[in-house]
Amino acid sequence: MGKVQPRVRMAKRDPEDRVRDFNEVAVGLTDEEAAYEASRCLMCPKQPCIAACPVGALVPLFMRAVKDKDLGKAYDIVREKNRIPAISGRVCPQETLCEEACTLAKVGSPVAIGAVERYIADYALKSGLGKEIRPGEEGRKRVAVVGSGPAGLTVAAEMAAKGHEVKVFEALHKPGGVVVYGIPEFRLPKKIVEQEVDALRRQGVEFEHGVIIGRTMKVKDLFDDGYDSVFVGTGAGSPKFMGLPGEDSNYIYSSNEFLTRINLLKAYAFPTYGTPVKVGRKVVVIGAGNTAMDSARTALRMGAEEVCVVYRRTRAEMPARGEEVLNAEEEGVQFLMLSSPLRFLGDERGGVRGVELQGMELGEPDESGRRRPKPVAGSESLKAAETVVIAIGNKVNPLIQMTTPGLETAGEEGLIKVNEAYESSIKGLYAAGDVVLGEATVIQAMGTGQKAAISMQHRMTA
Repeated sequence: MGKVQPRVRMAKRDPEDRVRDFNEVAVGLTDEEAAYEASRCLMCPKQPCIAACPVGALVPLFMRAVKDKDLGKAYDIVREKNRIPAISGRVCPQETLCEEACTLAKVGSPVAIGAVERYIADYALKSGLGKEIRPGEEGRKRVAVVGSGPAGLTVAAEMAAKGHEVKVFEALHKPGGVVVYGIPEFRLPKKIVEQEVDALRRQGVEFEHGVIIGRTMKVKDLFDDGYDSVFVGTGAGSPKFMGLPGEDSNYIYSSNEFLTRINLLKAYAFPTYGTPVKVGRKVVVIGAGNTAMDSARTALRMGAEEVCVVYRRTRAEMPARGEEVLNAEEEGVQFLMLSSPLRFLGDERGGVRGVELQGMELGEPDESGRRRPKPVAGSESLKAAETVVIAIGNKVNPLIQMTTPGLETAGEEGLIKVNEAYESSIKGLYAAGDVVLGEATVIQAMGTGQKAAISMQHRMTA
């Protein structure tokens, strides 16, 4: 194969500057960097990168188009499999999917597939591409999409592209689901999500906000209103707590509330926006996933002097992307490994003042394949904290499951049970994303949404 050319590293803003605001950290590839990186692609006959991608992105094809500087063609190729590439290009864990499968990874650094995808999508948004013309009326059906997260947006886009009338019902006041309320501005700017949603609107997709299916309307109401298919992509938006003493103290937040109030409801601009969030000088974040990194980095930007991530395993087991851990370290986030909370201590005014921790050691692997943490006797310690963010995951909101007779569920969380076509126990009712998978990545939700859309199209046109 010969000597492998080095990989381009996407430039980032200086940590001392970026930690003072909520502007995006990564600045994207230049034209020259994108063309160079695309030229590194070997155009493998077996195309392992495509097989590793949950949506089957046609990586070698769009790499060739970028190499040839035909960005319009590159965008068309990307959009064949991915309807919201500017979003996935920023938050997809490519390093463990397509890039890990890249042939170059065996002998050097893989092609920066995610960075090139983002470059293509950003070019398209800036250039006004993607103004699709809707197909004709023949075979047109009505499709209701419940939830506007990654799975819902994918289904809406696929169904609109097939010429169907699509309406998305969203509980919050902005579309996007987790990519809006759960991911901070500095990692995924809201304007990027808005631009991707605007592309769907131009395609004819309608959005109705403030509608809680299961309360405002029921699934049955949608079918009674004449929708031929209903898709549920309500995600996993209910926070998990630890059930520890003192957890009800003031200024202990779930990561959901903390990130939503600060990033979507703009608490960082209080009093211009009326959603204040108190962030003390010392902040403790419990957990080590991407949401924990987002919470820790957000706390720094809100003025915290010290932010510490507490995790019961070691860095090697952290579920967060390596890139996000590195960004957090660069910005000054501290990490306390092999520690787990025992209880939260309150002050005389009802606020939190500290976390009692216990040291841990790693034992035998558990069902996840990671070594199970075990408490170490006599290792208790106290960590001062004026704010605590609990970022240990989310669970499914069971509202639709509870209000839809005949809808079968699976597991303790009440995930919607579907067949291989992503159709539920109710004919014409489909589901995908976290409400089916449990907590998953944005690209996994998109991949299952894509498969559900294919099945919906097949059923409605059979």
